[in-house]
Amino acid sequence: MTQEVRAAGAVLWRVAGGATEVALVHRPRYDDWSFPKGKLDPGETIAEAAVREIREETGFTAVLGRYLARTAYPVPSRDGTGTVPKTVDYFAAEAVSGGFSPNDEVDELRWLEPTVAEKLLTRPEDVRVLRTFCALPVGSTTLLLVRHAKAGKRDGWSGDDDLRPLSEAGLRQAAALRRVLALFGPDRVLSAPRLRCVQTVHGVAEDVAAEVRHEPLFSEEGYWPDPVLGVARLLAVAGDGGTPVVCSQGGVIPDLVSALADRDGVELSAARGGVVPSKKGSFWVLSFRPPTASEGPVLLAADYHPSALPAPSPSRS
Repeated sequence: MTQEVRAAGAVLWRVAGGATEVALVHRPRYDDWSFPKGKLDPGETIAEAAVREIREETGFTAVLGRYLARTAYPVPSRDGTGTVPKTVDYFAAEAVSGGFSPNDEVDELRWLEPTVAEKLLTRPEDVRVLRTFCALPVGSTTLLLVRHAKAGKRDGWSGDDDLRPLSEAGLRQAAALRRVLALFGPDRVLSAPRLRCVQTVHGVAEDVAAEVRHEPLFSEEGYWPDPVLGVARLLAVAGDGGTPVVCSQGGVIPDLVSALADRDGVELSAARGGVVPSKKGSFWVLSFRPPTASEGPVLLAADYHPSALPAPSPSRS
């Protein structure tokens, strides 16, 4: 059986002198110029692998943003008898600290404006990734919209449904979300006032030394009497800047994401048959253009991650 090789990487970017620059690395083993990337370690998600590879190859600590693209190409098999498929999932990632020193894998790093970087890239598929990165502006606001983790069946709980706690599987999902959401640099946490919602993001709040702020409009009972008000509240949260985490319910998230996408003309490629996915323990990375004096935040992209556990790449929207 052919075993696919999974890898992840990023278009690492910074703003220098008012211009956006991206990092290209040179690997003497292959004598190529590419983006920092590498194979997933056992038990890693693509997001975790991308951030680790950036750190190992470039020396920079990075904060993830939107998902960009997947490339695929054949590589020699380990037994030398042929080739196996390799896929690489790419994110946009902002360099926030650190510095480059030559290492075992990379002997040179260059910060270049995208038009210059495109000419230096060795692989045509990397040019496609760079153009996807350049299609939207940098510096967007990221909002992480999370569906609460598993809490067991409702008919198996005899108490107040608002107090139904996470199951053992749900606690594992919450722990995975805590690790993966941290890679996007969250700075505050909001949640529907349901115990299972609050428990799902409690660890994220602990890591940023914040309280989980209750937001009734993101619960099913609070949202549906006036969905327009719920959408406006989410836009207000995005408009405050930073990187908020919002935990909501499966009866809210599909309508909320659809309403934003329809309003701002974003195609949701993750949707199938008009159904916007929202599995328990999943999350959407919503990228917004920050508000201006004349206009509020505008949705630019919406990426669905079906799980924070090791899984296939997110669907790009």
